[in-house]
Amino acid sequence: MVEGKKILLGISGSIAAYKSILLTRLLIKAGAEVKAVMTPSAKDFVTPLSLSTVSKNEVLCELMQNDTWTNHVHLGRWADVMLIAPLSCNTLAKMVNGLCDNLLLATYLSAVCPIVVAPAMDEDMWKHPATMANIAKLQSFGTRVIPVEKGELASGLYGDGRMAEPEHIISFLEMNFFLAQN
Repeated sequence: MVEGKKILLGISGSIAAYKSILLTRLLIKAGAEVKAVMTPSAKDFVTPLSLSTVSKNEVLCELMQNDTWTNHVHLGRWADVMLIAPLSCNTLAKMVNGLCDNLLLATYLSAVCPIVVAPAMDEDMWKHPATMANIAKLQSFGTRVIPVEKGELASGLYGDGRMAEPEHIISFLEMNFFLAQN
């Protein structure tokens, strides 16, 4: 159960970001506390206003907001788990290489809580050897990867690469992080 758990939701730039609103709503309904961190490109797909309304928390997007530093270190220590959903191919590559050009990546690099990701990309990107190598390397860091699903993709194709449905993500969190703790 996610009841009483603190979930730090990272959202990267992907059409699948629309699912983050339902995911947040379901987590809140199940009793979790959710704080969201978005990459700048994620705001092209969902708005901070939508997520803050559903999560009842301010959505963080920048390292500096209103002349105030956003404490990314505190965020990674606050959470019981950091969930990045959707994880775009671009953010994946940056995570694997330790790049730190936005608040989400700074938080990821300083997080001390478990990290789990839900990739989302078109099938050709998903199956590319570079992506597969990046996923393997990310897993070698201890990051858990929620399997992609097969289905209709943003390109109109049908195949692997679809982000797991919000209910499947919550089940993954419960089975892999919270079930044994209750």
